Amino acid sequence: MSSNPQSPISSLKSLKPLGSAHVVLVILLCAFAIGPYLAPGYFWGAHDARHNVYFLFEYDRSVQDGIWFSRWSPDFAFGYGYPFFIIYGPLASFGGELIHHFLGVGWTATVEVLFALSIIGSALAMYGFVRSWLGRAAGLVAAVAYVYVPYHLVNLYVRAALAESVAMVFLPLILWGARSTVQRPRLASVVGLALAYAGLMVTSNLVTLIFTPLLAAYLLVILLAELNADQPLRELSHQSILPLLANATRIALPVVLALLLGLGLSAAFALPALAERKFVNQEQWFGGYYDPFAHFVYPHQLFSSAWGFGISQPGPDDIAKGALSYQLGIVPVALAILSLLVAARARWANVRRELRFFQLLAVILIMLTLPASAWAWRHLPVVGYAQFPWRYLMLATVPLAVLAGSVTALRPEPETQHPKLRLSTLILVSLLILGSAPYLRVEVREPTPEQGPVSYAALMRFQRSSDEMTGITAWVDPERLPHWSSMAEAYVQGRPVTTKVDYSKVPQNETLAVHSLELGSAHEEVWFHAGDGQQRVLFNRFWFPGWRAWLLDGENGQPVQELPVEREEGPLARIVVPLPQGEGYLLLRFEDTPVRQLGKAITTASLVLLLAVVLWQLLRVSAARRQTPAGR
Repeated sequence: MSSNPQSPISSLKSLKPLGSAHVVLVILLCAFAIGPYLAPGYFWGAHDARHNVYFLFEYDRSVQDGIWFSRWSPDFAFGYGYPFFIIYGPLASFGGELIHHFLGVGWTATVEVLFALSIIGSALAMYGFVRSWLGRAAGLVAAVAYVYVPYHLVNLYVRAALAESVAMVFLPLILWGARSTVQRPRLASVVGLALAYAGLMVTSNLVTLIFTPLLAAYLLVILLAELNADQPLRELSHQSILPLLANATRIALPVVLALLLGLGLSAAFALPALAERKFVNQEQWFGGYYDPFAHFVYPHQLFSSAWGFGISQPGPDDIAKGALSYQLGIVPVALAILSLLVAARARWANVRRELRFFQLLAVILIMLTLPASAWAWRHLPVVGYAQFPWRYLMLATVPLAVLAGSVTALRPEPETQHPKLRLSTLILVSLLILGSAPYLRVEVREPTPEQGPVSYAALMRFQRSSDEMTGITAWVDPERLPHWSSMAEAYVQGRPVTTKVDYSKVPQNETLAVHSLELGSAHEEVWFHAGDGQQRVLFNRFWFPGWRAWLLDGENGQPVQELPVEREEGPLARIVVPLPQGEGYLLLRFEDTPVRQLGKAITTASLVLLLAVVLWQLLRVSAARRQTPAGR
């Protein structure tokens, strides 16, 4: 074993500390999990496979207008629009857009590439974390276990949960950075932790919310271990309390600063997501099908070899109803149980303590999926944000992988420049892959008319067949939410949508006439003639904070006067703009609210600070090297 922590950044400076042969092997072993994505076609029947494609499709709509940090999705809700990327982590869609936009990869192929990259990234992240304190062999086994725990395969092939799959890359990186920052607080450790935490937040604020308490518990364990190493806590006296607090502050401060920097880097997304979440209707995410008490996992399901591709069903017989599997796998669980022996025999107290923490964590996370945890779901608010109890199985894969890797420490390996793969390590890796081999498959299907081929028309049909795709703002009457629109009908009929003006309310005479000149994903410019000061133009867009209207000094001109933007007094709560008397040009545009501007400012300041500190460190190291005599 090795107790020398390394940060994600410092360890990746060279492949040697990580064991280049092991790194290559980790990547190669991911091929079995990536293989199902290489089959011709696309797994349209997977739960979120369609969603992932159309999330990317909508993100691309903004990029076509030069908006790389998308906020508004113009075609959701049948064309009325929805602030999707204000409340949903955009990193996976942003990464997909880079692949699609610059490499010309198709929509479905881009999603499959993202899944493949998430598999490799999560394996390497887990390898680095476990290798940093349990050795190369442990890292290799943990990486393979992390990828091939059956529930991870459920996320990949059955649920097609892209955001959660990408989030699994960041979970080990955060733990790695946290451990390194506490035990060896260098700049690389602090920066690595900050970037990993920011990455998780921008990928999935839901996973961040339910993971952060676990991170806090882990930090407490390793912080107490460091304090105890400096001075055994059992020897504390009244005179040593103040020095203890000072030492605790010294150890904890780099971690706190790293997490604050991570929050700062993600503030452009996280702050509006927190502040403006209340402006969207949230009832669709809770209650009814989303009632967590109807989706508990039963103990036998954790080990059942049955495998389904349907959605979660109430009761203990999900698979019989064609639903998905909740199994953790016999091999990973058996290895986790065997880790009890490793913890008992560990030579170093800090390793023993951390293994026991991950053992307890695995038990707690699995318990949260079972009916016995109903009390926690009723009374602990953070628990309920997971929506479904079985979502905690995703987090449970982290301690299971760590514990599986720790089994190699029953026979510790020396850290050498040229590590050799032991037969016992290869056997463990083979067992993990073979145990999940029956589940390495996706259901490749041709798209139905409600799914594809990818187009505006298919998006409209898909929304009609999928209720969760028709999110609404808080002011729309949920009892009268739209089930179709003139814009959706136009797309289905093959006609382009060139305006969001509701022309049924425009008489097109000397009283009121309107002509749309340009329509974008987050703006529209129109020419208007208003016979008096009582005229208004109604847009088929849901009202939401950030929509602003400007009077221009000519066609495609500059704003000269801001006009009020009102909310329709009706079930759709659409945008209404009162017009001044006469002729003119009106620009309706989705802009940043003060909280979005503040989030951007914090992210910009955090990024500048990060770059300045890194640059200062590089200059400092460079200067030190120049002052060092040659040959020393």
